[in-house]
Amino acid sequence: MALYRAGTEDIIRVNDLVIPVSLHTGAQWPTESDTPVEQLVSISLSIFHDVSKTAETDDLKFSINYSEIAKRIRTAVASKTFVSLQELSRYVCQSAGPISPSDDALGSEICVKVKQLKGPLHAKTIAIEHLAKRMPNGSWTHRKINHIVEDLTCPIIVGINPAERLERQNVVVNLSVDTGDQGLERGYWLDFRNLIKVLYEDLSVSNFQTLEALTSSVASKTLQHLANSYPTTPTVSVRVAKPSALTLAGSAEVEICRTDAQSDVPSKFTQSVASTFEHPKNGLATVAIALGSNLGDSFRNIEYALRLLEIPEEILEGFPVEPRPVLAVVNTSFLYETAPMYVTDQPSFINCACIVETNLSPPDVLELIKRIEFIVGRVPSIRNGPRAVDLDIIFYDHIVFDALGGTRYGNRDVVIPHPRVQEREFVLRPLNDMIPGYIHPVLKKTVAILLQDIYDPTGRPMNKVLPIPRYPISPTLSSPYSSIPPVPETLTHWTYPSDPSMRTSYTRKTHIMATLNVTPDSFSDGAKHDALPAALQYVSSSVAAGATIIDVGGYSTRPGAAFVSVEDEVARVVPAIKAIRDAASLETLSSPQPNDNNDVAFSDDLVKRIVDLPISMDTFRWEVAEAGINAGANCINDVYAFTGPDSWPLSPAGTEKGDREALYMSKLKAVARQYAVPVVLMHSRGEAGKNKDYGEYAYAEDTFGRGAVLEGVRVELGAKVDQIVLGKGGVRRWLVVADPGIGFSKSLNGNLEVLRSARDVVAGVKIGDKIVLESHRNPLRGYPQLIGVSRKSFLGAILAQDPEGRETEPKERTWATAAAVSCAVQQGALIVRVHDVKEMADVIKVADALW
Repeated sequence: MALYRAGTEDIIRVNDLVIPVSLHTGAQWPTESDTPVEQLVSISLSIFHDVSKTAETDDLKFSINYSEIAKRIRTAVASKTFVSLQELSRYVCQSAGPISPSDDALGSEICVKVKQLKGPLHAKTIAIEHLAKRMPNGSWTHRKINHIVEDLTCPIIVGINPAERLERQNVVVNLSVDTGDQGLERGYWLDFRNLIKVLYEDLSVSNFQTLEALTSSVASKTLQHLANSYPTTPTVSVRVAKPSALTLAGSAEVEICRTDAQSDVPSKFTQSVASTFEHPKNGLATVAIALGSNLGDSFRNIEYALRLLEIPEEILEGFPVEPRPVLAVVNTSFLYETAPMYVTDQPSFINCACIVETNLSPPDVLELIKRIEFIVGRVPSIRNGPRAVDLDIIFYDHIVFDALGGTRYGNRDVVIPHPRVQEREFVLRPLNDMIPGYIHPVLKKTVAILLQDIYDPTGRPMNKVLPIPRYPISPTLSSPYSSIPPVPETLTHWTYPSDPSMRTSYTRKTHIMATLNVTPDSFSDGAKHDALPAALQYVSSSVAAGATIIDVGGYSTRPGAAFVSVEDEVARVVPAIKAIRDAASLETLSSPQPNDNNDVAFSDDLVKRIVDLPISMDTFRWEVAEAGINAGANCINDVYAFTGPDSWPLSPAGTEKGDREALYMSKLKAVARQYAVPVVLMHSRGEAGKNKDYGEYAYAEDTFGRGAVLEGVRVELGAKVDQIVLGKGGVRRWLVVADPGIGFSKSLNGNLEVLRSARDVVAGVKIGDKIVLESHRNPLRGYPQLIGVSRKSFLGAILAQDPEGRETEPKERTWATAAAVSCAVQQGALIVRVHDVKEMADVIKVADALW
């Protein structure tokens, strides 16, 4: 029994006396009717009585005969029908009669609890509990009247974990309503069935993240439902439990007590939608913006728009904003090629999203992006029609905002979150790249779940896109804003599946990166192509055979290779790049050269293909990268992932080594960001032949002892990629290509592990030791991969195994390379880096057809 009087003495109880009683309130299913329904009722009494004299004499005459009390109650209620539990509870008090043989005890107080063992639908039981005092004249007074609903169970969406947003789970509500001295008289009876129905229906459509908010909502709804029913506001106590919340516990539970219907009312009942907004006072707001384009050079348009976002003071000139406007792009998604939605008779779109930090208010952000649309060249057209660029505010921190901007903002309506984000895959998928766990402030679902809700595997897939800019930049191309450099035009772009499972609906094309080493000491072809004519002949034959990009290297990564100064590396790389971009230089190759063995049939088409060929630079130096881009290169391929050759292990800032690593990072990021070029970032640990121990990742090993090296690549390269992509000045996510670094700081078995399971490097898996620390999302998730296996020493080690094995020179490993390249294609590589282009082109063509 839950109710006790103040200064209680001793208590004699009759617990759970079960009696079939005829009630007009109906059983579980039927509603109230004139025909009573027999139901089991449990009656409990707590009789406050001093037992000391009975204890002293051991004589029952000084106590209460609980057997007689139980018999009297059972006899009294068995032949009678009752309209409600409240009426039954009053009758129990009357039928108990004198509860003591002594007249002095007739004023003793009892606590009565009457429970209907099968409550209305959805609740286990309902009950009335109260204190009753028998007065000398035989009447009873009642106080502390409690109406109890036990175990109201409802399956709902509740919780902050992503899995909890996918399926309903049962919550169990226990509720008591204290109506004071009122509640047993007919005019104040509480309608249990109606209250349970109201609460169940409201719970069914609720969508809270926390148990606290859910519990408060139940209390609030109950108080609202009972408003004006009693002279004084009832006191509501609510307990809500989640039995499925904890694996090793029965449940998680929150209990509250409320008397004011408006206290702690969660947004489910009073959704606060702001109509005015002040500039962020404490720090910056985080804003998600979606971008799309399907007119003109879409890739250039989007890059231009992103750069304009970061100069809000110039863009908003003449539009007074206080304080001084600040905005920085701190994260970007992948780029996607998408079919048009709503208006389908128009070109495909290029879509992406970005996260910015700003002190601008929502209406000011809208003003900024509308001006940017105009500057880039949005063509006013039908709603959802073609445009050079389109920008939309999707989220602004966690606020809900809906207001007409007024004449200052052109009377534009500002609605946040974007009202149609939940129906647009082309918005949700880019957002999922960056903020999958962000919870929609109205729908109470994460971005990841919203995407899952609308994803249609039978529809046209959204392919990712890697744009490649044209360099050298046209002399006529300039920027109207001195604070941002000119944005290059697009040379070409490559598409690839946004999910490997989509490959059945996607025509594969694995790109071939031909390897042009203009060094005298490369491990596989040193001095072969360091003469310019030979280099151009290699390029021409490679393009004719099917190469779609050339990787030019002027500094060998071979262990023990001689140091090359920046000036010497530039002197090796830049002339080769300029020659490839020079049609006149290429045309000289159309005439046979002495001893060149060049059987390429030159044509105007081949020359054009070579001149327009994407060029990558194999360098870790920002000076070389910038010089190469200005000469005509389009991509940076860095085996140290922007941290320099001596960066393993990474050192903290403030140390000489750490500051040197930070300098490499900042300089290379600045070059990549300014020129908007793709970057290939490789996993390495310093010198290629060292640092092969991955024991710290043993937690990731499977039963065959595999997985530690893969985990090491995900963790180590992932940390560098995050540093390069995230934050102010970050490289666009869509420009990053991951290279797992086969042949670099890995044992033979480690190389095989990575090659065999390269798809897992960029898979949507969790990383981290789950026992020591909470695992988290793979930072390499979704990135395209470049895999380089051509002629590498681990292939030679395999060929030398067993008694019949043989030692091989790098150039003798063509067939071994073919097997490894085929595996790379099967694992979904976007690019494979090879030396023997003609032979590998055949391998890749067949492998593409197979996988």
